[in-house]
Amino acid sequence: MMELKEIITSGQACLGIELGSTRIKAVLIGPDHTPIASGDHSWENRYENGVWTYHLDDVWTGLQNAYARLSADVEAKCGEKLTRVGAMGFSAMMHGYLPLDAQGEPLAPFRTWRNTMTAQAAAELTERFSFNIPQRWSIAHLYQAMLNGEEHVKDIVYLTTLAGYVHYKLTGKKVLGVGEASGMFPIDSSTCDYDQGMIDSFDALAAEKGYPWKLRDILPKVLSAGEDAGFLTPEGAKLLDPTGALQAWIPLAPPEGDAGTGMAATNAVAPRTPPTRWPPAPATCPPAPACSP
Repeated sequence: MMELKEIITSGQACLGIELGSTRIKAVLIGPDHTPIASGDHSWENRYENGVWTYHLDDVWTGLQNAYARLSADVEAKCGEKLTRVGAMGFSAMMHGYLPLDAQGEPLAPFRTWRNTMTAQAAAELTERFSFNIPQRWSIAHLYQAMLNGEEHVKDIVYLTTLAGYVHYKLTGKKVLGVGEASGMFPIDSSTCDYDQGMIDSFDALAAEKGYPWKLRDILPKVLSAGEDAGFLTPEGAKLLDPTGALQAWIPLAPPEGDAGTGMAATNAVAPRTPPTRWPPAPATCPPAPACSP
């Protein structure tokens, strides 16, 4: 078995960071996928001006603290500073609304999955698409902002999620993993990309209201697991580790949401795992064909 010191100095460990609702968790794993170090940071959402939000300054403070504690854990265990890893990836709470301008700066406070102010938009899009659009989805938030006549909507250059935002700032890449993207806009399972018919339908709505952008141009590119999602830039490395010890050009996985990471953590997607029925089957089924076993 490879010694921990060798894993660290040879850069064979992989780093995953999850931005959860109450904690930011950083975990380092070895080549055999066994956790070898960790660090975390506690945080809470805020209710401000009728919106559940996290300040973006708190995002970076939390990421830096979680990473610093992980790095300290590494050094305490093997006497070596963490300077490089083989790969890294980020996940976070799915859904929500984080619109950015041409400089990559937020145009409105981050609206989390917890907000329920998009009932009108969700209902109208569900009818228009003939596809259920929950209130927490990013497209419902965008359309509600359009219905409300919010001034910032015309200036949107990039609309993403929390995981997508962190990934963009660290790599410069406007991408999302397909699982996370499915909480922004409906996915066509035959293409693993946004449903083009629904994209066209939404673009017609935006054009009617005079917006200058097309939806596909402001949404992240959809990637599957294993596809090239970019590298940690020198600026991104300093943003995550202000001490400057972390080296740049580490490959990153497509950013994902907490649904996929939760399934992986509980082995729900392990080989031969029986599919989970949701909602659960009732204890007593009514007569067929209304309910099948």
